[in-house]
Amino acid sequence: MSAPEETGRVDAVCVVHAEHPVLKNQRTAIDKQPVAGPVAITALGPAGDHVVDTVNHGGVDQAVYAYAEHEAARWAEELGRAIPPGSFGENLRISGMPVTDAVVGEQWQIGDTLLAVTAPRVPCAKFQEWLGEAHWVRRFTQRGDVGAYLRVLREGAIDAGDPVEVVHVPEHGITVRDLFTMHDIDRLAALLDEPNLSASARYRIEKALARAARA
Repeated sequence: MSAPEETGRVDAVCVVHAEHPVLKNQRTAIDKQPVAGPVAITALGPAGDHVVDTVNHGGVDQAVYAYAEHEAARWAEELGRAIPPGSFGENLRISGMPVTDAVVGEQWQIGDTLLAVTAPRVPCAKFQEWLGEAHWVRRFTQRGDVGAYLRVLREGAIDAGDPVEVVHVPEHGITVRDLFTMHDIDRLAALLDEPNLSASARYRIEKALARAARA
């Protein structure tokens, strides 16, 4: 295990405020807002939070979703509107450290909670409808500031203001952004040995490698 490299800060802990109808006959729990006081973090995510689409969201690989304040600030400037914590459905708004550019498998200690980076967030039509921005999926994808999903390695509690200490960084050095863009599939093959890689990301890599082999 490598030595701690940097420390960030939790600006807000967010959980579901309300469900909303989207895409005619579907619903979403993307509407998350900050809550006061310590929030218990279980293997399936923050207490008081939930997902509606359990096929594509949630579970141990996507227990917590984090987004960086500096990336939200870039969007706020471009869109001409505030992007307060929870706007993108994130559970943790974090400042002072990379999130999309965190290394897959990187471990963060926040209070007595230990989290591991597992995968990028992949934007969908529900996200676009919720945000109300034209061509949002394409724009979010092209920017690549997608944030990171986290697995809970040790349950505990997280509060706004808590420091985020990076306590382990895998030697492969492949970031969440690298995994999202999938530009260098041969390099991404190293992630198949990463124990904290999400099952969905593992599937994407294996499928891409199979395509490359056939070609």
